[in-house]
Amino acid sequence: MGVVILLLGQAHCACSANPVRTKKVAYSLGPESLAVVINDANPNSIEVAEYYRVARHVPLQNMIHVRIEGSPHKLSAAAFNELRKAIELQLPDNISAMVLVWTAPYAVECNSITSALTLGYDATQCEKSCSPGKLNPYFDSSSTDSLHEKGLRLSMLMPTESVTLAKALIDRGIAGKDINTPSSAYLLSTSDAARNVRARFYPPSGIFPQKNLRLKSIRADFIQGEADVMFYSTGLKFVPSLDTLHFLPGALADHLTSFGGDLLGQDQMSSLRWLDAGATASFGTVSEPCNFPQKFPQPSILLKHYLLGASAIEAYWKSVAWPAQGLFIGEPLAAPYR
Repeated sequence: MGVVILLLGQAHCACSANPVRTKKVAYSLGPESLAVVINDANPNSIEVAEYYRVARHVPLQNMIHVRIEGSPHKLSAAAFNELRKAIELQLPDNISAMVLVWTAPYAVECNSITSALTLGYDATQCEKSCSPGKLNPYFDSSSTDSLHEKGLRLSMLMPTESVTLAKALIDRGIAGKDINTPSSAYLLSTSDAARNVRARFYPPSGIFPQKNLRLKSIRADFIQGEADVMFYSTGLKFVPSLDTLHFLPGALADHLTSFGGDLLGQDQMSSLRWLDAGATASFGTVSEPCNFPQKFPQPSILLKHYLLGASAIEAYWKSVAWPAQGLFIGEPLAAPYR
């Protein structure tokens, strides 16, 4: 991972070291406002999308069909423009969010496919991927209607490498968390200095009694054997012991590293491993971002909006200031605190 020297002195950081504060906000994103985008060239995409439609009661008119032969990991800007046109031509007017039901493609040149679809392809980011990004207008906003208040249709990718795991992911998103179940948010300050840059913005340890959630800001490279994981934020190239953890339904988890969003890559841990382990949504970058914390989820902001009742797609999108390279993955409508 590239390192940004004097990071906070050279670039304005859209981050906060303040404790999480919450107030009443009327989040209401639901299946009637979600488009499900299906790759008709991929049998897994078709099967998982139909399972999701039935499970989430998505209206038939919200099912969008495209055809991407060969499932390439990355699209050219020209190929993406054609895909985007095909999607937009089929979108009902009321759509505020989209879920792409496939694993690949997940990148557009150096951009993630989710950021390119929501914000438009950013060619300037690809001139030097380690340069600062453009500000996300949805970042930590009070908006509860991304389409009408910000002009944005949020997007997330739902991986389908395994139909069984994809269906389990959907089931977790729908199950949410039993509010009576004690849970914890693990915010880890690791020994990997380059990947630990978010730690300075962690809120202090504490308790949210009304949410039955304990916030644990701790010094450790990883956790193991914990059975109450609702949030997990860390910074490592590979995160050990995920198979020893129990993630509660609706859990959010991610690691700061350069290529977590290269879902099918081998050099670093893919963000898919979080979903495989039982998390419901995650995040990773598809190209070298350097360690700007603005290019990754800001845990206190992610926590704040999720606890206020935001869906996973809304909370994750609100937590990343410069999202051009960042891929949002998981079950978008999970909202265990609504």
